[in-house]
Amino acid sequence: MADISVLLAGETWITYAVHQKGFNAFSTGIYEEGQRPLVDALERKGIEVTHIKNHDAGRDFPDDMSGIEKYDVVLLSDIGSDTLLLHPDTFVNSTRTPDRLRLIRDYVKNGGGFAMIGGYLSFQGYGGYAHYHFTPIEEILPIEMYGFDDRVEAPSGFNPQVVKVHEITKNLPQTWPRLLGYNKVKPTGQILVQAEGDDPLIVVGEYENGRTAAFASDCSPHWASPEFLEWEYYGEVWFRLIRWLSKR
Repeated sequence: MADISVLLAGETWITYAVHQKGFNAFSTGIYEEGQRPLVDALERKGIEVTHIKNHDAGRDFPDDMSGIEKYDVVLLSDIGSDTLLLHPDTFVNSTRTPDRLRLIRDYVKNGGGFAMIGGYLSFQGYGGYAHYHFTPIEEILPIEMYGFDDRVEAPSGFNPQVVKVHEITKNLPQTWPRLLGYNKVKPTGQILVQAEGDDPLIVVGEYENGRTAAFASDCSPHWASPEFLEWEYYGEVWFRLIRWLSKR
């Protein structure tokens, strides 16, 4: 049995395309996943990962403490706040259901570990649609969010820089492989790794009895470049982050 168990929600999507061929047009759809690099890396390190897909999270994400406290660490990656707030029973039938953002806050307050990983539906995200500003998630994270689209696209790439020695960064290279973008956030905790300029990539902190972290870029494409995903320390970074969040 694994020493550390992780719940990861998000990192899946469905893409629709319209093909226009002269007078005629037809549409296609494809289901896609982005969690595999992260999940594979953690499982190779002996960490047990339970993954909930975006389209399942509305119904399947834990809605009480007994369900969520089975995990040492909870990760949200590219999943908007509405998916967790609007259980189908509430959105369709106007039935009262638990507030799962408050549940995550209480889970951390009781000693759980939590991190948000960046993306188009993380922090505030594309068009502000992720909408975690002014929520219990912002309350527990070691950052503050901007109340608008917080993406920084960096198509030419940037090399993250380690700026603080910590058990997560100790003995890792100071300069990391290029990333292609990130969510711009305002740090309130310890900055371990810098993105561009004064913007952070990894920020860690504590909330009540638990630990939290913000990883402001992606764990998979498109912001995570092939060289970052193939980096020999890719799995080690995530393993150390999870281990620190779980207080191992």
